[in-house]
Order: sequence, then C-alpha cells, then structure tokens
Amino acid sequence: MTSKKFLLDNVVWILIIVFSILAGFLNPFFLSEGNLQNVLVQATTLGVLVLAVSFTLLIGEIDLSVVGNLVFSSMVGAYAMQQFGVHWTLAVLITIVAGVLVGLLNGYFVAYLRMNSLIATLAMGLFLQGAVLGATQARTMVVTDEGYSYIGSATIGSWPVMPIALFVAYLLAHVVLAYSAWGRNLYATGGNRRAANAAGINVKRARLGAFSASGFLAGVAGFLYTSYLGGVSVTVGSTTLLYAVAAPVIGGVSLFGGRGRVIGMLGGTLLITVIQTGLQLINVSAYYIQMIGGAMILLAIAVDAFRIRSEERGVV
Repeated sequence: MTSKKFLLDNVVWILIIVFSILAGFLNPFFLSEGNLQNVLVQATTLGVLVLAVSFTLLIGEIDLSVVGNLVFSSMVGAYAMQQFGVHWTLAVLITIVAGVLVGLLNGYFVAYLRMNSLIATLAMGLFLQGAVLGATQARTMVVTDEGYSYIGSATIGSWPVMPIALFVAYLLAHVVLAYSAWGRNLYATGGNRRAANAAGINVKRARLGAFSASGFLAGVAGFLYTSYLGGVSVTVGSTTLLYAVAAPVIGGVSLFGGRGRVIGMLGGTLLITVIQTGLQLINVSAYYIQMIGGAMILLAIAVDAFRIRSEERGVV
C-alpha cells in the first residue's frame, strides 16, 4: 500500500484526531467524558441516515428523501399512538414500515419507471415534509409514552444507551454488505450495471432493494430521533440532508457507485459531528458553522474525484 493510498483510505480518521486535539486545546471540555457521550448521541440519528444514503450511493444512485422520510415515518408512528392507542412497540413497527414503503416507492420510480433518482427522491422528500407540515400545522407532536422514549433517555451507568443502536446498525450493515450475496450484488450494480446484468444479477431488484433498505433505515432514524426528542419535530432541515450525503463521501463512498466501506461511513459521520460540536464549544458563530459545513461538502466531492482519477491512472 502506497502512502497516498493510506492517506486517502484513512483521511477521515486522521482529520478526526487532528480536529479533536485542536478543539481540546482550545476548550478542554471537548475531550471530557461528558462531551464524548454528547458526540455519540448527536451522531446516532445522523449516522443511521448516512447508512440510508450510502445504500443508494453504492448502486450509483442517491436518496434525497431520507430526511422527509424520517419526519414522515415518525409522524405516522406517533399518530398511531395518539389517535388509536396502539402499544409503543407496534408504533415503532409502524414507523419503520412507513419508512420502508416510502423506500419501495422511490425504488419503483427509479428502477422500473427509470426516473432520475436525484429528482425523484428530492420531490418525494419535499412532498413528505410538506405533508407533515400540513398534518401537524408545523407544531411538534409530543410523545409521552415512556416505552417509546426509553432508548432516547436511558443510560447504562452514566453512558447513554442510544449510541448502542448506532453501532449495532453499522455492524449489521457491515455484515450485509461484506458477507451477503445481496451486498455483493449492490457493489456490482454500482460498479458496472451492464456487467452486473450480464453476470445474471437482477439489477432492477438490486436497485429496488437498495432504496427499500434506505427507507428502512430512515424509519429507524425516525424512531431514534423521536425517542431522543420526546416528540416529532418538523424542523429537521436541508443541513441535515446535506451532512447525510457528505458524510459517506468524506468516508470514501463514491458518488458514482460501486465503492465504499462501512467503517468509512462511520468515520464521516463522526467527523461531521466532532466538527459541529467542537465549533460550538469554542463559540464559533452558527453562520460560520454552516459555511464550514458547505466547505466540507466541497472537500468531500473533491476527494472523491481525486480518488477516482488516481485509481484510473493506477497511482493507488
């Protein structure tokens, strides 16, 4: 392995270490146990959304409806509890099923109706967020059920339980993508769709499955987000979506499909969360935080393009 390849493969973890040291120097609280817990909790919902986006990136598509799906699916679950009195466990299932159905619809649009995934899912996300705003009159739906809110507030000793869900999700995603035939089919579809089809892979089904997985994970993120907040918030916006797209690309998932590792997706999530938290602790203006977020997205695209050019030249 060349030094350039090592840097490209591990740049996200190097940046996490460098920024953590710098932020800790400027504000020692950043390196405290309490802030580490906060970083992991803040990374949980974003991290699951990053996985959702990554499944579609691996096949050379993109799902921009994940934030709208998060809000919509969590609203459906909360509504079922409030209006029909369903048990919180059934409400969780309803939340996730709602997310899957949205993902299936996206997959059908893209795989079978041959719609452009960027436009189709962007429209779906806008539709879902508009539907939620209309249904709730832009008010937060409060969830009072202790069972539904448990994972968002529970601790083991002094450590929050919520990040456990994040690491379980990433472990399962790694197993699926690295060791299952379906995972290999996703990589093959993203790498070369025609070659995958010639090899006997049902490309349409693989694409439908990727969007369904994205919807499933958006539903899971919706449950986790609602459990943590104690209600359905309609304020999740475009910044969250941009970070959910930028994080996997920063972590090595190609925008062009066929390449990406789960460990990189996790690294991208943690890097964005660490930077956001660190900038807040050293009292950087929210306006500059947004500007830095935009710069990170540009950096992610530049790194991905550089990595592809290097591979084409056989440098790495």
